[in-house]
Amino acid sequence: MEYNKKKRETRSAMGFKDLLYYLYGRRLLASVGKGPLPQHIGLILDGNRRYARAKNLPALIDGHKRGAEKLDEVLKWCEDLDIRTVTIWVFSTENQQRAPDEVDELMEVIEAKIDQMARNPLTRERRMRIRAVGQIANLPPRLQETIRKAEEATRKHDRFFLNIAVAYGGRQEIADAFKKLLAEKQRLNVPLETIAASISPEEISRHMYTYDVPDPDLIIRTSGEVRLSGFLLWQSAYSEFYFCDVNWPAFRKIDFLRAIRSYQQRDRRFGQ
Repeated sequence: MEYNKKKRETRSAMGFKDLLYYLYGRRLLASVGKGPLPQHIGLILDGNRRYARAKNLPALIDGHKRGAEKLDEVLKWCEDLDIRTVTIWVFSTENQQRAPDEVDELMEVIEAKIDQMARNPLTRERRMRIRAVGQIANLPPRLQETIRKAEEATRKHDRFFLNIAVAYGGRQEIADAFKKLLAEKQRLNVPLETIAASISPEEISRHMYTYDVPDPDLIIRTSGEVRLSGFLLWQSAYSEFYFCDVNWPAFRKIDFLRAIRSYQQRDRRFGQ
């Protein structure tokens, strides 16, 4: 009898907590709907392994699988606010230094997620274009082929844009941009002195991985780490940053809306 009473009290407390969460979420949504919204959000999906450890999941890779599932929710939240460009960082060049078995498992999760999104009818309904950015040639052949098929299948989509940063490093992107710029000038037989004199930030930007999308207005990092770790170094010069303590698989809509609200409270001067 006493056990059943405690169980009912626990359920009642949980129900009250859920109600408060719902009401708070509604209030946040109404609040952010009145302010300026970012057009491009960058997401550093951090804390998958820590989540797996905290939840005592069977394996660390299960944290990444939960994180892959979370992405569907977050993209829906962005769509609801008409935020049409999202860049997610799923695998860095430094991540390649992890244990080979862990890297292989993570590659499989990324491959499965990209394939699932490319085949999902919602991707067509949203007219979401999928593109991978990074050193794609360094990825396993199967993943490269999955990326190629996803990009081709969504190439004509023009309403929602998802950039997936994989085998990505911000410094490497800048180095690659300079390589492309110099190679282009070399093909045109432009003298080195002329190249050096004519290089500008605008010309370098034209050779970045994300050359054809606006720079991110807001970058969100989960897991409590307060640094960019090289994410979109060039593009984030005037971005606003929001660091969230919760691990990526546990990222909630109220966490997302708090990030938007924080963005709206900033005075963006762009160096002026």
